[in-house]
Amino acid sequence: MESVIDRACAAALYSEGDAGLDTGASLLAADPSADEELHRRGEEFVRRAWARGWQPADVVRTVRRELDEAGAALVAALIAAETAGYGQLPPRWADQLAAMPAPAPRNRPDRFTYASALLELYRLLLRLPVIEPAGPPPGTTAGATALRPPAAGEPRMLTRIRALLAKAEATGFPEEAEALTTKAQELMARHSIDEALLAARTHSADVPGAVRIGVDAPYESAKAVLLDAVATANRCRAVWNSDLGFTTVVGFEPDLESVELLFTSLLVQGNAAMTQAEAGQRAGGRRRTKTFRQSFLMAYAQRLGSRLAADTARVTAAAGAEAGAGGRAAATGALLPVLAARDVAVTDTAERMFPRTTTTRLRGATDPEGWTHGTAAADRARMGAKGPEIGR
Repeated sequence: MESVIDRACAAALYSEGDAGLDTGASLLAADPSADEELHRRGEEFVRRAWARGWQPADVVRTVRRELDEAGAALVAALIAAETAGYGQLPPRWADQLAAMPAPAPRNRPDRFTYASALLELYRLLLRLPVIEPAGPPPGTTAGATALRPPAAGEPRMLTRIRALLAKAEATGFPEEAEALTTKAQELMARHSIDEALLAARTHSADVPGAVRIGVDAPYESAKAVLLDAVATANRCRAVWNSDLGFTTVVGFEPDLESVELLFTSLLVQGNAAMTQAEAGQRAGGRRRTKTFRQSFLMAYAQRLGSRLAADTARVTAAAGAEAGAGGRAAATGALLPVLAARDVAVTDTAERMFPRTTTTRLRGATDPEGWTHGTAAADRARMGAKGPEIGR
């Protein structure tokens, strides 16, 4: 005999519109004995998402984007329950789980409303497409493999970088912030080079990994351009999925950390600069906010790309000169071949993950004043700490 869960799911999950949801929710609301099986079914849908290449942060971000914050809290509860059964989770998963919203309590505000929201969530989970995996799923041998121990001195270096970034964001003196953030950027670039040299010297088996970073509306094309620039400057490759609202960044672990930190910081600074510039435009009687913002952010992204590329080249040249002079890198041979080998590894990994990428024509900048202000803001931008994303 068909269970209440089966009848509710058949009515709600494989049809369009609200009628099926209402039917399924009514069946579930009338039968409290079905609650546990209902949630076990949800955990199974989450497990299917892992098999399709999704990770916790991806699922929460998509649910929040397609449904709402209440839906994100519902899926957070399912994810927490499903992942609790694994002895060890893949790299990055612990941080993603810690950043999830608070799980939603069951059957609030009432049984029918709760069941309807849960079935709507299940409908979305069932339709998640297969995506390129950015790491192993939980419960596999690869997923249970711990990351290698950090290189000697690595925790101290990262602590120093984060402290510099925090001070730069907190100070009210632009000159001090510029000095602090420039130093932090130099340390990140040097840390990446040191990691490459250490890997070459020890014949490390490290391979490139991947991380997905949300690129949400509005002005997502400009944000994707900025993220691509940050990734390229940090010896990574970025592939934007505009339909699903994220970019996958491929690179070695130290470089991926730098990309996440720097991209988020530059969005914060862009938001502040754009808000200030826009206020001046409005004071002068201007009303075309959307075109101003689009042009501002596109100019900001493109100008920063040039800045970051130049900074990376400068630090690399200095490190290469040190190696050539018989400094600490001399034992590894010339620096450039070491970096070139890592570039090849990153490119090969990205091409295996994304064998059929396409180019996208982006909306052009149509506002000269927005472009001018965005370029100026990029010239003033610092390498800051994490914060909220560019606002609507």
